[in-house]
Amino acid sequence: MKKARQRYNELSSAREQFLESAYECAELTIPTLIMRNENTNYQSFVTPWQSVGAKGVVTLSSKLMLGLLPPSTTFFKLQLDDSKLGVEIPPEMKSELDLSFAKIERMIMESIAASTDRVQIFAALKHLVVTGNALLFMGKDGMKVYPLNRYCVERDGNGEVMEIVTKERVSKKLLDLPEIDKQPNTPNDDDQGDYNGSKDVDVYTCVKRTDKGWYWYQEANGMMLPDSQGKAPLDKTPWLPLRFVTVDGEDYGRSRVEEFLGDLKSLEALMQALVEGSAAAAKVVFTVSPSATTKPASLANAGNGAIIQGRPDDIGVVQVGKTADFQTAFQLVNTLEKRLAEAFLVLSVRQSERTTAEEVRMTQMELERQLGGLFSLLTTEFLIPYLNRKMHTLTKSKKIPSVPQNLVKPTIVAGINALGRGQDRESLVQFITTIASTMGPEALAQYLNPDEAIKRLAAAQGIDILNLVKSMEERNAEQQQAMQAQQMQSLTDQAGQLAGTPLMDPQKNPEVVEAINGMASGAVPQQQ
Repeated sequence: MKKARQRYNELSSAREQFLESAYECAELTIPTLIMRNENTNYQSFVTPWQSVGAKGVVTLSSKLMLGLLPPSTTFFKLQLDDSKLGVEIPPEMKSELDLSFAKIERMIMESIAASTDRVQIFAALKHLVVTGNALLFMGKDGMKVYPLNRYCVERDGNGEVMEIVTKERVSKKLLDLPEIDKQPNTPNDDDQGDYNGSKDVDVYTCVKRTDKGWYWYQEANGMMLPDSQGKAPLDKTPWLPLRFVTVDGEDYGRSRVEEFLGDLKSLEALMQALVEGSAAAAKVVFTVSPSATTKPASLANAGNGAIIQGRPDDIGVVQVGKTADFQTAFQLVNTLEKRLAEAFLVLSVRQSERTTAEEVRMTQMELERQLGGLFSLLTTEFLIPYLNRKMHTLTKSKKIPSVPQNLVKPTIVAGINALGRGQDRESLVQFITTIASTMGPEALAQYLNPDEAIKRLAAAQGIDILNLVKSMEERNAEQQQAMQAQQMQSLTDQAGQLAGTPLMDPQKNPEVVEAINGMASGAVPQQQ
């Protein structure tokens, strides 16, 4: 078996063209996103002459984040397999199961909100927009993002990942391995060659896919690190290699910035020329004729409003006659900025103070319309493996109850087709409203089951109805109490009407009065 470092170097050759393109795209947008040489302690970056690229990257990443992981609703739904309904599960249990599933969904979303997943996912989305590639690792202690220059990947003809090799610089003290500390680092272990005597060492992580699942291990200086092996099922891997735009036959993806790299280069050159030209035009330089009587020193030292000896004809001002050229450049810059703003969805500005479900829906539709199916690609390549891994870890740590996979399947509902359980709620409300408007309100009581309607509305809204909605037993008990109270009130009214009659006279008819009082108190009269 080949060493991890050797395998990393072999896979790096197929990555070079994508990596060079990533560096170029980052230099025009956010240079700190991916660095050419990460082995130095300090690296200076050249700031782009324009900020359109950086603004576009942040805006598009934010919209993708809002569409993939909306803060106001869930991005998935636990659905019961309809083929199992009526066979393994009674139909009357569907509403109760939906309520249980909604509770599990809330627990998963609370776990995501309490973690740092959103921060790391947002960083990964910026890498996707700029470089087209990003690797996410979902460990026990949190999520980690690998930029393109820290990992290599190999895919098969169908685009399925077969092997991943990562490279990261780790302190020898952190590893706490005397064997590694004693050995010098192997030559050519990093791009700069041998770095013997360094306090750091390159750690390679090799991830391979087999028929039984995923298997990975770590190496440093050609030695496998102890307790570094790991494995996971095929559909619950913690390694998520993401691509922005896929091209058939390529192991790596293409970025959004790369698609508009020509406009960004043109804008960069024009902005540099405008800034430098404007600086030159703003500079004021006076000239004095060599044969003039006006002394240059007197002119230079003269203050505002001072009087000096000389002739005005001896003095001239150097001006840059490029006004027409500047106007043409400005027009082209405005055209490029508008075009790039449309490409990165900068023009549609959020106006509301609070993120609403309708805003999320409009953002998702805008992403789908502008990006041409890319948003749907991210929902399948990222959200499904992310959700499967999240549910696997939470179930393993007993933070959520175990869900039978043969009966329940998680479904991604983020996108233009649906918006969490809000779509179910809207459909249910529209159905009830249609029946009431076409057949009359009395049809609701005749044909609809109120208990089922309340349960489905609560499940669609994601509301826990425990101790909120009264059960059938509680309603029956309250109804019986109301009937008893009504009977007691009726008896009291009748007694008041008969109070003045000879029948209710205790002296003349004590048996009747005793019987009425006993009925009012709930006592059963004794049979004689």
